[in-house]
Amino acid sequence: MSQVTFYILNETSNEPVPAQISQACSLAAFYYQQNRKVFIYTDNQQDAFMVDEYLWQFDGDSFVPHNLLGEGPKFGTPVEISWMPPTHPRPILINLSLQLPDFSSNFQQIIDFVPHDEQLKTAARLRYSAYKKLGHTLSTETLLSDTTENSNSNNQTEDK
Repeated sequence: MSQVTFYILNETSNEPVPAQISQACSLAAFYYQQNRKVFIYTDNQQDAFMVDEYLWQFDGDSFVPHNLLGEGPKFGTPVEISWMPPTHPRPILINLSLQLPDFSSNFQQIIDFVPHDEQLKTAARLRYSAYKKLGHTLSTETLLSDTTENSNSNNQTEDK
């Protein structure tokens, strides 16, 4: 089964995008530097375009080769973004969708977020429960505001 890590976002981001998108892009850059391929899944085309646009704003020293699914090279760039299921296997899924993706079991590692907003937090709890029912290994990490540092808690949590 997959390893699922939920990042708990304490506050809203000072970035021009929602905190979970900013953190997803930072994590995609981190995994790219480790030569690991990532698929970022969004709820819709507009969110996918927002992620794509935000990744283009990274400075030249931290550029992350990325594309929307179906664009670019045949097997994609290191980071693919889409609101549709992936067409090629990748080890890491960054889920920005409010729903549990049907294809989540195809990934070794899944990153998900618990945003500060109460409605989004409720959706995250439902995803957490769904991942747990599927038998995935779950952990949580708290991200400190305005940084990509975390508490490295790696604790198992219970459904709330």
